[in-house]
Amino acid sequence: MLESSTYRYILQQGIEQGIEQGARESTIEGILEALEIQFDEIGVQTLKPMLESIEELQHLKDLRRAAMQVSSLDEFKTLLASNGS
Repeated sequence: MLESSTYRYILQQGIEQGIEQGARESTIEGILEALEIQFDEIGVQTLKPMLESIEELQHLKDLRRAAMQVSSLDEFKTLLASNGS
């Protein structure tokens, strides 16, 4: 059976969305892991819902870099809150 161009387009969009979602989830896990390693605090996982509300992958990547550079978990929380989600 031949696939219609509409079907191929929808399929491609689904694949791209899946890749994007996987990249977002991986980046969020990287942020949480970096914070847990650096600060060894249980409260890190409470940030997950805020991070999951961020749609832009680049914003999450910027936060991952910041998570590796901040001097405290409170500093990261302030950064996260000030950037808006």
